[in-house]
Amino acid sequence: MTKYATYKEAGVDIDAGDEMVRQIQSHVAGTYGPRVMPTVNGFAGLFRLDYDEKLFKKNYREPVLVACTDGVGSKVQLAAQVRRYDTVGIDLVAMSVNDMLVNGAEPLFFLDYLGVHKLTPAETVDMVKGVAAGCKMADCALLGGETAEMPDTYAEGDFDMAGFAVGVVERKRIINGTNVRPGDVILGLGSSGLHSNGYTLVRNICFKKLRLKLTDRIEELDGAMLADVLLEPTRIYVPSIVRLLAQYKVKQVVHAMAHITGGGLVGNIPRVLPKHCNAVIRKGSWPVLKVFKFLQRAGPVEEAEMYRVFNMGIGYVLVVAEDFADSIAAKLARYGENVYRIGTIASGMRKVILK
Repeated sequence: MTKYATYKEAGVDIDAGDEMVRQIQSHVAGTYGPRVMPTVNGFAGLFRLDYDEKLFKKNYREPVLVACTDGVGSKVQLAAQVRRYDTVGIDLVAMSVNDMLVNGAEPLFFLDYLGVHKLTPAETVDMVKGVAAGCKMADCALLGGETAEMPDTYAEGDFDMAGFAVGVVERKRIINGTNVRPGDVILGLGSSGLHSNGYTLVRNICFKKLRLKLTDRIEELDGAMLADVLLEPTRIYVPSIVRLLAQYKVKQVVHAMAHITGGGLVGNIPRVLPKHCNAVIRKGSWPVLKVFKFLQRAGPVEEAEMYRVFNMGIGYVLVVAEDFADSIAAKLARYGENVYRIGTIASGMRKVILK
């Protein structure tokens, strides 16, 4: 009798994929707003840029679409080790929506891609639950996604994720740094921790050098479990910044913004500066989180390298008009942010000067 080969025997379980899709439907639908349109075939998501219902009316005069894509990097390896899959989904959303926020854009919808060795519905559902939670924080719809089971590509237990976000900004409200001038004030918003950058160095210090386990409790980190500290999700700044920008529909008092990711303050702030300006950052003007002090001592890591790799406690930066700095800081504090006046803009050559 002929023995027929099957996809399941080769390593891909279609039934598990169908079960996963069934389980995530409620989480995905929970991110939908009035602009998401129902689909019949499910091959793609539909999203209205404008809508006319009286209750929800919101139209754009000159809409500009803004798109971002990113991943979570080697942070997913730590999640796989402790089998904790929901927090990295928040990281995935944060990395893209915080990036588009820099241009003044509000996120509209998000798409995710998950690549796994073996599709285990419970684990994959946790990943998508995390993505959906991040989308709710950012007030955007999880419009679609893809989960690929590839046993020949990923080792057992391994997975990876990528995200794709689309947002919109009125053309005349685009923030691109051209209004930055000497005398502007630099405000920093506190980070929740490492966010999603520098994990190759973190893993080298914690596991190769110190021989720590993710379940170890670290005295220098107030006795916290290492896994809890390293898997703390990236803060999503969308609600606060979108709300802030809505307060200034005529005056453009926010001249530039930067998401502090890989490259730290010294690598990301220059990306939004004009050629004739420097950013002068005052070290000590904000509290450096304990995780950074721990890594710097344990490495040991030179201070310059720390500022080049990590956010050092500042996850997002605004360059604002001096006359409005105090009121903007007060508003952001009311919106739930930890706000610090960390520096000023001076004449220069598009560099960050740490003082």
